[in-house]
This record gives sequence, C-alpha cells and structure tokens, in this order.
Amino acid sequence: MKKILIVEDVDFNIDLLVQLLEDDYELVTAVDGQSGVEMAASERPDLILMDMSLPMMDGWEATRRIKAIDELRHIPIIGLSAHAMSGDVAKAKAAGCDDYLTKPLDDELLFEKLVFYMGDAD
Repeated sequence: MKKILIVEDVDFNIDLLVQLLEDDYELVTAVDGQSGVEMAASERPDLILMDMSLPMMDGWEATRRIKAIDELRHIPIIGLSAHAMSGDVAKAKAAGCDDYLTKPLDDELLFEKLVFYMGDAD
C-alpha cells in the first residue's frame, strides 16, 4: 500500500483527508512544517500533501527543506492552500512543490493527481 504524508494543522482538514484516503493509502500525519520535514525523513512516503500555511515552519520552507535532501527530493509534494492567488502556483513550484491544489479540495481532482504521481493506490 502506498504511503502519503499529510502535513496539515487544522483538525477538520486532517479528518477530511483521512476519510477520503484511508481505504486506499497508508497515512501518516504531521501538524507543522518542522515535524513534516522530520516525518518525511523517517517515513519516506510515496507522496506528501503539504498545507502551505503551517505553524512553526510554513509549508513553503518545509517543502524547500525536504527537496534539499538528496534521499527525499524525488518524493512528489502537492501544496494545499485556501489561497487561490494568481502567483501562488508559481510560488509553490519555486519552493519545490510538484503540484498545487486549492481548498476546499475537489475530491476528484485530488485522486487524479494522486494517480498521476503514484500510479494506482495498491
């Protein structure tokens, strides 16, 4: 089973993602950017869903740090944000995100991205 690291600080959003994904993927969670970087290193997920607005260390910096580690830079990171500003996609890509989705999440689009980056769930 493929593993996804969810880096998100809002319980409601974590619960929503877990409900959507728990049947098809192994899930691990982190609630801030620093623990997200640490979990990426220890868990070696197949993909990371990274909220960009996080306490302690934001998702922008956490993404840059993960992508700076040779053993982790291959892991696809999908940035998540409630902000849909025109420059956000470019900013996310510049930080190292492989893709970007706005909240509230479109479930169908999320699953399309997961299949694109990881193949089928099993």
